[in-house]
Amino acid sequence: MDLVHTIDEVRRAVADARRAGRRVGCVPTMGALHAGHTALIDRARTECDFVVVTIFVNPTQFVAGEDLDAYPRTLDADSTVCEAHGVDLIFAPTNETMYGPDAVTTVTVAKLTDGLCGPHRPGHFAGVTTVVAKLLNIVQPDAAYFGLKDAQQAVVIRQMVADLCMPIEVVVCDTVRDSDGLALSSRNAYLSADQRRQALSLSQALFAAAARIADGERDASKLIAGIRERISAAGPCTIDYVEIVDAESLASLARIETRALIAVAVRIGEARLIDNLVVDADDDRR
Repeated sequence: MDLVHTIDEVRRAVADARRAGRRVGCVPTMGALHAGHTALIDRARTECDFVVVTIFVNPTQFVAGEDLDAYPRTLDADSTVCEAHGVDLIFAPTNETMYGPDAVTTVTVAKLTDGLCGPHRPGHFAGVTTVVAKLLNIVQPDAAYFGLKDAQQAVVIRQMVADLCMPIEVVVCDTVRDSDGLALSSRNAYLSADQRRQALSLSQALFAAAARIADGERDASKLIAGIRERISAAGPCTIDYVEIVDAESLASLARIETRALIAVAVRIGEARLIDNLVVDADDDRR
């Protein structure tokens, strides 16, 4: 496994892989790797011959007052994890490599970023789509791997890749959860033991809502009220949103008729946690 920091080094390595007829997969991350990330890497490893993991804490996707400075940076530990999971190349650029002093171009995906996290993190998605576009242009993979835990991000990136005619397959992998149901996140490290127990209310509320849908409930407002009540009862928190939207268009739903995304964002202590569940009223797939 190689660890590189420059664009030229990445492109040389990928060019060598392509000359050898190898399919290239890319897993973009901000580091602090956990089992959710390694699930993406393992999927890429099974479907590709040459796997690139990018590790870059992207400053442009953090909004004012967020945890850019505190966000964990663990490149040595991440490198060990990557090597253990068969990664061929880590690209760990500097801010200067990704954003030159004269950079003025951003990539914005409209409409899909209007709801859910968009209003609560103004500018966040422009930062995400810009950096992902840059990383995909640098690596030029055949396939790129993202997690469903960041469901809005996955939908936005898939739209961006389609709109910009990038010849890349976007693979979205299921959310990885701890044994108690908590969705894995690098920001879980901010939680105290009591806060972590409280955070279980997110997944518990989502699965309870999914059970109500399976039993025939279709009224989104009633389901949202139940989710809010369960999360609020678990302890002090700030609920940014609880929403039920179409899983593809992200448009708000009054009733659940087919495939829907139930999404929550909650602040517990210093951590802003997101979680979601995809449900299908037609066949009860979850």
